[in-house]
Amino acid sequence: MQERSLYMPATADPRWARLVAMNDPGEPPNQHGVLVAPVGKGAYVYTTLALFRQLPAGVPGGARLFLNLLAATGQSTASALPRP
Repeated sequence: MQERSLYMPATADPRWARLVAMNDPGEPPNQHGVLVAPVGKGAYVYTTLALFRQLPAGVPGGARLFLNLLAATGQSTASALPRP
């Protein structure tokens, strides 16, 4: 793929759950590629992953991740976070 992530933040509020960390060889891991926070009975998911490239190309991992992000609810990792 051309790129896996765009405009990944270097920092995030500690109330966001960090679901993945990624890095290129020789670089420190960045934990802000997928962030989740509880909102009402659901969850707000922020991702910088280039799913718009991975899904049309049929990348299996991109499709699995996208479906899991769609299914995110306040009952999972995000529910353990303090409410803003």
